[in-house]
Amino acid sequence: MVDTKQLPLDLGHRSAMGEADFLVAPGNADAVAWLDAWPDWPAPALALFGPHGSGKSHLAQIWRARSRASLIEPEDLRTDDLPDLLRPMRALVLDHAQQVAGDTGLERALFHLYNLAKEAGGHLLLLAEEAPINWVMRLPDLRSRLLAAPAVGMAAPDDALLMAVLVKLFADRQIRVGEDVIAWLMTHTERSFANARRVVDLLDRAALAAKRPITVRFCRQVLGLGEPGEVGEAGPPALV
Repeated sequence: MVDTKQLPLDLGHRSAMGEADFLVAPGNADAVAWLDAWPDWPAPALALFGPHGSGKSHLAQIWRARSRASLIEPEDLRTDDLPDLLRPMRALVLDHAQQVAGDTGLERALFHLYNLAKEAGGHLLLLAEEAPINWVMRLPDLRSRLLAAPAVGMAAPDDALLMAVLVKLFADRQIRVGEDVIAWLMTHTERSFANARRVVDLLDRAALAAKRPITVRFCRQVLGLGEPGEVGEAGPPALV
């Protein structure tokens, strides 16, 4: 069993979260097209929704690099000076935007922020797991604003896309793995982009520490999924 507490620090690899690292597929193509259309959106806001692991955060990071937008959470709306949130670039990403729904104070703040963005020619990118039409909002004016704005969904990655992401993540680190490793990871780890990055990072650092190639057996040991009786089986699953 590789001791994950003794893994070397990752000093030479940056997380693959740039535009070139995003793989376009049918489940996310519409979202990519909408972000590519910025700043020519028909409304001050765009809602980007989809399940955990669908790639919303990655796309939002790409848009932030283009727009120089700030990233805020719903609690950041509890401020006495909402205009400050839009300065200096008049662009914002509101993560977990659905959490605003049902809180009168947060709903009112988002309503005012929407109007401020409209007046300033700015834009809001709202990230959520569900489309605004499904949010239970108390403020009718906010609901009407958000329902009039475009909303685009992203699907969870399908098998072909997730396999391609795993292959690319290993290739970005100049690691060669067999098809059996990719197939094993597909059936034994959480099926999301975020987890794929975490697992590849853990395997890479573990392999460097142990000076071993990444094989299916090695994956079992590092992730705590050894088969019964296998040397190295131990502990609960890690990052799966």
